[in-house]
Amino acid sequence: MEVEHLTRRLDLDQRHSIRPRLEPVKLHPAGDDTGAGPTWPVVRSRAVRGAALFALVVSLALVGCGGERQDEDEPEGDFTLSVVKASFPERQSTAQRARLRISVRNTDDRELPNLAVTIRTTVPGGDEVASAFARADDDPRLADDDRPIWIVDEGPSGGASAYTNTWSTGRVIPGQTVDLEWRLTAVRPGAYTVDYSVAPGLDGRAVAARGQRTSGSFDVEISDDPVPARVGPNGEVIRGEPGQD
Repeated sequence: MEVEHLTRRLDLDQRHSIRPRLEPVKLHPAGDDTGAGPTWPVVRSRAVRGAALFALVVSLALVGCGGERQDEDEPEGDFTLSVVKASFPERQSTAQRARLRISVRNTDDRELPNLAVTIRTTVPGGDEVASAFARADDDPRLADDDRPIWIVDEGPSGGASAYTNTWSTGRVIPGQTVDLEWRLTAVRPGAYTVDYSVAPGLDGRAVAARGQRTSGSFDVEISDDPVPARVGPNGEVIRGEPGQD
């Protein structure tokens, strides 16, 4: 009976031994007089060790895979394109809505890789700032030097890029004209110059050929006078001059 009991116990132990087990090990804090660093539970199962190794490899692979760059496939070369129309009201008032419009035509016989439009706003004697519709403020108490001149209510559809003053609209086929529009609200009175420039690519490998009309500027004055208002044909109140919104 005793031999049979020991045999059954041995069989039970063997069946249990195939299960993966973690043996907790005492952790020694840094600076402990034992001189040992921290240790971790020891994995006794090959299956568990293999799964852990596979998870580690997958996690490292995911870390190495970044997002696709907008300019990853941009070809190198000179392209012809032209600004065929641009408009922005010269006189505006605070809290008044206005539209900045720029139309660009692909005059090349090739596809433009990624039409990009860059906008910069400056004040007389002021510095150029990173964002498109803002001015620099040298107040050391401010964490951000850019003070908004216009609030962007809506930019060109699908034109967002990683840059704060550049919009990209993607590929443009030969002969196509792309109309870009920014809906803005003026919030800071003053005299400003809004410069714009267009390019066939976002990264600088695709550039505009010489002799093309690819840039321009608007001189705009924003006053703090009340916004002009009028009654529309349906009895609604319309703020701003006709054609500005």
